Amino acid sequence: MPGDRLTLPDRRQIAAGLRDGLTYAAIGRRIERPTSTVTREVMRNGGPGGYDAESAHRTGTRPARRRRPAPTTGDPGRTDPRLLDEVDARSTELMVQAGLPHMMARVLAALFTTDSGSLTSAELVRRLRVSPASVSKAVGYLENQALIRRDRDPRSRAESYVIDDDVLFQSIMAGARNQTRIALACGTAAEKLGTTTPAGARLENLSKFLLHVVDDMVRSVHHWHRVYSTIPEDGDRGTAR
Repeated sequence: MPGDRLTLPDRRQIAAGLRDGLTYAAIGRRIERPTSTVTREVMRNGGPGGYDAESAHRTGTRPARRRRPAPTTGDPGRTDPRLLDEVDARSTELMVQAGLPHMMARVLAALFTTDSGSLTSAELVRRLRVSPASVSKAVGYLENQALIRRDRDPRSRAESYVIDDDVLFQSIMAGARNQTRIALACGTAAEKLGTTTPAGARLENLSKFLLHVVDDMVRSVHHWHRVYSTIPEDGDRGTAR
């Protein structure tokens, strides 16, 4: 059963557990699922304060939207190469200042400034004038950060790297899931140490603080994603601005 998809009764149990103030671990034991499954389910669907079982089930059972293939996956043909290099360089510089490693920033900038939002490994090697190993390391890092995804052409079997329109939404949600895991770990540590001890009380406060902050952030992210995204969320079509 742990490998199966969550059912509507499972999701109703999750919603009931959240209302009762149970931890994700306790909810997971109740429905016989790993804590990580419950955590991902809640954070993908409104966070602890906004989780709705029926809405989450509709989203979870909806067929995945396939990205409409662009006519080409190469460099935008009509763009002045000098202008493209300038935009890439400036974008890379800003991403590095924000903490992204240099090669990862170059790959991400190249995908951002490509009309299709998709490049193969060979195209990245040619465009960035770097080795395949450098590209492989960079895309692996960016995948782990939920900034890009892999896509495979079933006809040619060529693998490309794609930056979706809602990449920032996905990245922020991935960060929120990480923060939730930290908060849950702090809560568990507080229980083990005892919340009446100074260390236990500190960890308990940190856990509650993070959970509330993440909950507020997830609500805000979902709201602005609906406003600015061209991809419908929960049946509503967002407005591109």
